[in-house]
Order: sequence, then structure tokens, then C-alpha cells
Amino acid sequence: MKLLTINTHSIVERNYKNKLNIFVDTIAKIKPDIIAMQEVNQVKLVSKYNHAKEVVTRLEKLGIKYYYKWLPIKLGYGMFDEGIAILSIWPIEEITDYFISDVKDYGNWKTRKVLGVKVKDMWFYSVHMGWWNDNDEPFINQWNKLIDNIDMNNKIWLLGDFNSEAGVIGEGYDLVCSSGFYDSYKLAKHKDDGITVGKKIDGWKHSDVEGMRIDYIFSNYKANVLSSTVVFNGENYDIVSDHYGVLIEVMED
Repeated sequence: MKLLTINTHSIVERNYKNKLNIFVDTIAKIKPDIIAMQEVNQVKLVSKYNHAKEVVTRLEKLGIKYYYKWLPIKLGYGMFDEGIAILSIWPIEEITDYFISDVKDYGNWKTRKVLGVKVKDMWFYSVHMGWWNDNDEPFINQWNKLIDNIDMNNKIWLLGDFNSEAGVIGEGYDLVCSSGFYDSYKLAKHKDDGITVGKKIDGWKHSDVEGMRIDYIFSNYKANVLSSTVVFNGENYDIVSDHYGVLIEVMED
């Protein structure tokens, strides 16, 4: 099983159409079974051009069928319906979504929700968290809401942009790992440096760190992770977003 997560920063990216082509062509090559995407935007027009739908449509033209769900969450950049999405090569059995932020205002950029789909008796969630030190919407409150709505008796995968750097002690990353979840990067038999953001981006302008690992794939069980690879980073396929993607391969029983 191959799982991919990426914050797509879609439509607002420079040279978006070219990057869209690169992304679709690469997905057609590597064929992840599940793709979780964040910052998946939709243009507020009559045609309602939607990034996730466009990706799925283009892949279908290449003979690759994905089932998908897109969830609008808030107004992005003052002009987009911004949301999250999950694509699956297998039919989606169930869908859930819920707020993890106290803020529920569509016009407020701090509004956060998660999207989950049940596929083959496993639950996959696309996650886009806030920051640890946010005075209005601290990470810890959002995390507590997230796990309060998850049945840990199921096999759970959390994929996404957690806005928490792995190297910072005592903050978001450590909280996730102390809550019954395993970092697939740590479980992987083969891995690279894991860096998913190579430069300063929105939300991290204050940071002195140029290379960060803030995008993750977590599971609530010790999965047999064969490999964890950063993709769309200029080395493993061209850059398509201000975040790189994480691709893992898992051997399921």
C-alpha cells in the first residue's frame, strides 16, 4: 500500500498549470493508493474550478480511476474556497468530517476541519493543523478535538500538514507521538532526510530554520513501513508546491 500526503498550495502557486501537469503525470507513475491533500482550492466562479476534481479528471483521462472527497473549510486568500481532500483507488465506504477549531467562521482563516474516509476497514484522515503557540487556536486544543472524534479501536492513518517541526521538543510532534500514534518516518526501514519544507513559507516567516519536517503520516499501530520518501522536492520529482510531499510504502498483512 502506498500513501501520499502533500499540502498542494493549489492555484495560488506560480506556474500553477505547469505544476499541475507535473503532479498529475507523477501520480500516474507512482500510483499511490491513498492521497491526502491540504490547501486544495476552488475558484469561486460559476464553473467552480476545483483543484482536486481537476486532478481526478486528468488522471481518469490517463486511465487511472480515483474516488475522492473534497471538503471546503474556509475562505482562502480572500478569493478561494479552501479545503482538504482525499483520493482513493478503492471505493470509499464511509466519510466523516468535523471541526477541530473553536472558530467555525468560514471567513476566518483559522477555521480548521479534518476529513476522514473509511477504506478497506481502515480510516484515513487528511489533516491541516494550526500552530503550537497560536493564542487563539493552539495546536493542543485542536489535537484534543481531533482524537476525541477518533475510534482508536480501528486502524487509523493521519496524513497531512501538522505545522509542528519534528525537532522541537515538547510541542506538537511530541504530543502526537505520546497520544498513541507512530511516525511512519521513524518506522520506515528505508528513508531520506524527511525534510518537507525547504524554505520560509507562510506561517513560518519567524523561523530561522530553512529545512523543516512538518508534514507527516502517522498510524495508531506499528505498521510495517518499507520506505518513506520525500517527493516533489526537486530531487524526487519536480517541485509543485511550497511544501514537499511524503510518500510511504506499507506492507499490510
